[in-house]
Amino acid sequence: MQYTDTNLTLTENFESCKLEAYQDIKGIWTIAYGHTLLVFPGMTCTQEQANQWLAEDVHSAEACVNTNVTFEINQQEFNALVDFVFNVGNGAFKQSTMLRLLNQGDIEGAANEFERWQFADGKPVAGLLRRRIAEKQEFES
Repeated sequence: MQYTDTNLTLTENFESCKLEAYQDIKGIWTIAYGHTLLVFPGMTCTQEQANQWLAEDVHSAEACVNTNVTFEINQQEFNALVDFVFNVGNGAFKQSTMLRLLNQGDIEGAANEFERWQFADGKPVAGLLRRRIAEKQEFES
């Protein structure tokens, strides 16, 4: 499956685009639309590079969902999962209860896992909760 353009807008809105490196809420150096690979303090990029990294990072999240989800899902569920993986990372998703429940066919249980991922360093983050609610709504639509 492939991530739809409608949901790419969702990812862009939650990530926003910053052309200069910054530390995210967990202190991870980030640039563009949430890109973290090989980012360092003072790094800058063009809008074109930001768009390219977004496409690469979305492709990585798509591949992770396509590879690790063995239970048949629909397009909306796929879209929600790609945005989720884009944000939390491939490794976290592969080890998640959400993935385990989903692969067992427990769609409702998997959907209920989204909001458990609203924390950064053990503290709830309003922006993460808004994102998780949007992902869950997409997943359940």
